[in-house]
Amino acid sequence: MPKLKVDGIEVEVPAGATVLQACEAAGKEIPRFCYHERLSIAGNCRMCLVEVKPGPPKPQASCALPAADNQEVRTDSAMVKKAREGVMEFLLINHPLDCPICDQGGECDLQDQSVAYGRGHSRYDENKRAVTEKYMGPIVKTQMTRCIQCTRCVRFAEEVAGVEEIGAIYRGENMQITSYLERAVSSELSGNVVDLCPVGALTSKPYQYEARPWELSKTFGIDVMDAVGTNIRLDSRGRQVLRALPRLNEEVNEEWASDKTRHAVDGLVRNRIDKPWVRKDGKLVPASWQEAFAAIAAAAAGLRGDAVAGLAGDLAEVESVYALKQLLAGFGSTLHEARVDGAMFDVAAPADWRFNPGIAGLETARTILLVGANPRWEAPLVNTRIRKAVKKGAKVFAIGPEVDLTYPARWLGEDINALGALPEEIGGEGVVVIVGTGACAIEGGYGAARQTAAALGAGFGLLHTAAGRVGALELGFVTEGGLAAVAAAAPKLLFLLGVDETDLSPFAESFTVYIGTHGDRGARAADVILPGAAYPEKPGTWVNLEGRVQRAERAVFPVGDAREDWTILRALSGVLGRPLPFDTLAQLRQRIAADHPTLAEEGIAPVAALGAAAKGGDVSGAIRWPIEDFYLTNPIARASPTMRRCSAELLHGAQFAEAAE
Repeated sequence: MPKLKVDGIEVEVPAGATVLQACEAAGKEIPRFCYHERLSIAGNCRMCLVEVKPGPPKPQASCALPAADNQEVRTDSAMVKKAREGVMEFLLINHPLDCPICDQGGECDLQDQSVAYGRGHSRYDENKRAVTEKYMGPIVKTQMTRCIQCTRCVRFAEEVAGVEEIGAIYRGENMQITSYLERAVSSELSGNVVDLCPVGALTSKPYQYEARPWELSKTFGIDVMDAVGTNIRLDSRGRQVLRALPRLNEEVNEEWASDKTRHAVDGLVRNRIDKPWVRKDGKLVPASWQEAFAAIAAAAAGLRGDAVAGLAGDLAEVESVYALKQLLAGFGSTLHEARVDGAMFDVAAPADWRFNPGIAGLETARTILLVGANPRWEAPLVNTRIRKAVKKGAKVFAIGPEVDLTYPARWLGEDINALGALPEEIGGEGVVVIVGTGACAIEGGYGAARQTAAALGAGFGLLHTAAGRVGALELGFVTEGGLAAVAAAAPKLLFLLGVDETDLSPFAESFTVYIGTHGDRGARAADVILPGAAYPEKPGTWVNLEGRVQRAERAVFPVGDAREDWTILRALSGVLGRPLPFDTLAQLRQRIAADHPTLAEEGIAPVAALGAAAKGGDVSGAIRWPIEDFYLTNPIARASPTMRRCSAELLHGAQFAEAAE
């Protein structure tokens, strides 16, 4: 491990570290534009200049210089100060004075570093160059006159997203960054280039001209667009969430977020249910809470046991699912189910349904077998981890309809019976079997995949698509036989907790109570609609696909008469004569922790190893992907104009003219 001195401070850094990293280890701030910890080194902005001895008598780019023994680095010498001022002066030669109208204003690296490291005035009087805007799709807004060619966006698209659609054309002073043929960037992670861009050349198109950062209230939250549990920061003004940004969490999402995570938030204020509704004479009409509760009480009169049932939807948090389970228990019912997509898998122990290798653990895998899983759409940030493993030499094999996963994969067929004839290359150390809900929809598919993993001595992980699924499983919100068993019981009263992705026709004879946020598929089938709070509008506990317990805070208050789901169920339980034993969120969480200790604290609670999975005979059946449209997977996304445009343009080929066209 090299030892060197930085401004007289001796530091020791790992082999292969750069001088820039050594400076940071010594507590010195080094300005940079092109360098990023998760991207390859470009060394083209020259802002990170330092003085190094022994070496040539001139400043050197610290991001591209390996740290070595006995180096003496100066970050504060007169030579370094003058060199950085010169670099900043060159960077600003063609940069426009757009700060008053630039969306990056207030959180711009160029602003911060020009003040800290630049000259106090300009000596340049010539005309500035102008560059035409480039079209990059419905997510990214371009103003390429501001671009300083740091190439962060190019490297992210190639190295992390795996979609090589951004690059540079021309040379020297005429160099320009653009998308391929100026078409929309097709990556599900394209919004991350906005965070990466240090100068405001790439900004968020849906958020354009909406607010300044100092106007916004910032709240830590958890994303619910998939089961990864992406850590996010919700920026709100008044009662509206204006944007969602990723927070750093090395074990979950690193510092990335999918486009759906970022931009589905504009669906929170559209198509919302803001008051109770009751069906009278076959038509839904507005009602008061008292009228809605009275209608439910009349339907529940005399019902006991499995005449009452409940389903938990994809976006339901732990607190509301627990409250619904307790309410059903008051009727003596055990008829409840969270696997509303019909997926069947073992639920005897947490290891049966968890993503046991862990999200970060995928990076060390040497062979990965995908069984009915399309991680690019089902969990984009799991896909980036697999891509990192592939870059380290891992091989990927897949069973299912062939799709572009952004990395090389050997497709073994669309039928799950391909598990019976796997190539010999699949074996040895570091094998991981990832099973998607597409395979679990086939009878015996889950068991076949489990047995294959056991035979290979491989790690086993179930790739969920719903944010609320694992939390509901941890609560035991399941019925033997799954959704089909609930439908076969023909309940007289059915509670739907945000259930919108399910065919409800088998429950046509049930009196249906829907608690949810949007006038979507579940609300259309309901006899009583109760307005619930969306995920930014309530504190909640979420459990991601690997079993990681995470908590989110309330960013804004619910719209209209909407209430937090568990408070609705608590109030309803009193009207039904079966009051729940908690009145506050703290009391509710105490009950959950007492009944389910794994949910008491944030983090991953250790679980026992996988047991043997039963498999009856040969299993066959063509795999179908559970997600048909990445951008429209839940009511919030379907209500979002941005997500609808992404779906139309990026997946269905629709063309949209910009204002100037």
